[in-house]
Amino acid sequence: MVVAQNAEPDQISLIAASLRHRPISTPSRGSIVSGVRKVSPGRQKLAVESVAFGLGYTAVLIWIGSALVASFTGGEANPYWPNVPHLRTDTAGVIAFAIAVVTLSVSRYLQLRRRASAPAETQRERPARLLAVQAIAETAVILATGMVIYLSLNAVTHPETLRLQLTHLWPWPSVGTVRVIGLAICLAGTATSRYLRASSHFRADVTDVEGDVRRPAAIP
Repeated sequence: MVVAQNAEPDQISLIAASLRHRPISTPSRGSIVSGVRKVSPGRQKLAVESVAFGLGYTAVLIWIGSALVASFTGGEANPYWPNVPHLRTDTAGVIAFAIAVVTLSVSRYLQLRRRASAPAETQRERPARLLAVQAIAETAVILATGMVIYLSLNAVTHPETLRLQLTHLWPWPSVGTVRVIGLAICLAGTATSRYLRASSHFRADVTDVEGDVRRPAAIP
């Protein structure tokens, strides 16, 4: 019993000594700061995509408001916002339409890139130029459709405006010519978008399997 009692303090002292000499690992300040500040490139692109879509959506609303004013009131020369008296309503609509074309195309392109980079067994990454063409085509179809509807509605309420110039900013083209251009854009854009969507499935279905080539599935 005496030997066992003397062994316990010796073991405790050995454990305490080992704990005193063991280094305590603590994370450095640099690693903590780098971990906090580091943002993945995917999140940055997603933020740009989201902001571009928000700007494009807001610009479309401004253009719709300007189009309604021009169709039903004839007050397109009035300022869009009284706090900015030199900005006419029709000018604001033209600027907003241009912003919508750029921002919605950028947002759609980034969305297509994000979806194309997602891992999939049968999916092949598509070239960036094809994604850009598809994004521009789809955006052009949406905006051209809205423009054709607006000009067609304007032709019902103000048929005499079809021969007039579209805006005071440029002497050409006329309202009627712009409506035909919009129809041509819808034709080309829908055909391009349809082909690129279908070709992406076609390329994904044609794969080599043990030296043989699979027959492609039906194009949706």
